Amino acid sequence: MTDLFDEVAGTPDGAEPERRVSRREAREMEHRGRRRRNKRVRAVVVVLVTVLALAALAWFLLPKVREIAGFRPDTSAEDFTGPGTGSVDVTIEQGETGAEIAATLQEAGVVASERAFTDAYAENPSSGSIQPGTYTLLQEMRAADAVSALLDPDSRNEITMTIPEGFTRTQVYERIASNLDIPVEEVVDAVDPAAIGLPEVADGQVEGWFGPATYAFEPDATAEDVLTEMVSHQVGRLTELGVPEDEWQSVLIRASIVEREVTTPDDMARVATVIANRLSGDSETNQLLGMDSTVLYGLGESSGIPTTAQTQDTDNRYNTYVHAGLPPTPIGSPGDTAINAVLNPAEGDWQYFVTINLDTGETLFANTLEEHNENVQLLREWQSENPS
Repeated sequence: MTDLFDEVAGTPDGAEPERRVSRREAREMEHRGRRRRNKRVRAVVVVLVTVLALAALAWFLLPKVREIAGFRPDTSAEDFTGPGTGSVDVTIEQGETGAEIAATLQEAGVVASERAFTDAYAENPSSGSIQPGTYTLLQEMRAADAVSALLDPDSRNEITMTIPEGFTRTQVYERIASNLDIPVEEVVDAVDPAAIGLPEVADGQVEGWFGPATYAFEPDATAEDVLTEMVSHQVGRLTELGVPEDEWQSVLIRASIVEREVTTPDDMARVATVIANRLSGDSETNQLLGMDSTVLYGLGESSGIPTTAQTQDTDNRYNTYVHAGLPPTPIGSPGDTAINAVLNPAEGDWQYFVTINLDTGETLFANTLEEHNENVQLLREWQSENPS
């Protein structure tokens, strides 16, 4: 049988016969076509890779070329020319970053743009010292001036309040009322033991728990805010010193007496020893502290020398001449020195002490009552020489 692909077809009128293509030739033609297509695809891929490589190289080199040629990108940020006008209060929160501060200032109209402030913030080596708080700033300031203003303590819009060592709760209330410009009664009404964080060991008695220190409060601080911070300060101090919680009240009572009786650190440590010795089982005073400061506190006074009659008044719960042991509460707010004196008393057997010069605070300590009476006589002589 004849293969049709090899057959020569006849043609009319003597025309050249048409030759049929064999299977082999067809396969070769198809193969050559595929090779041509593959070459075209490879050529396209090479071109694309080359273009991408050139684009990457240009991206990398162009900034360097521009820098060598002296070109600089425009990185300027909108900024006010200053010096500023009017004023506005802005609050910087604890832990805010430069970018967060910038957003606050831009929203308040202090700076023209966040970028201007963050640039100025980065350029000022002291910017990390900006403290949280409320500041009174000008509006439309230069960003660099805004950074400087936030570093200036005079820009802080806050209430500064100092509570001296030895202040009683009444004196603290009066100081708070004066600084917040509110009635004293409003401060007293804010004294809720639970609300201000008073420890349970205080048994609801706030005396001694308002830590002496200098505080800074926001302009809108309330009496409760202030009292809470002062209690927190005292608790924090006792915790930091490692005082067991069940001893907090006892330590504050002793330290408050030390605070009122003498002034120098050495004398404070000795008075703390006298208190411990008088409270011991073999005390010559039968555990009577006999402290003038406690008697005066019970009388509502903070200085002076009680009379003999006052030292015999049994109705005064703070009269340690007739009531043994510690008084019911502290008699003021002791400071760090007095607390440390109680925690680290001096070594000695002293049972008595007396200040023989009320101007200089000179104080003498004695182991026996006889020696003490001799020292008391020195005080009497000083008093006669200084009747005022």
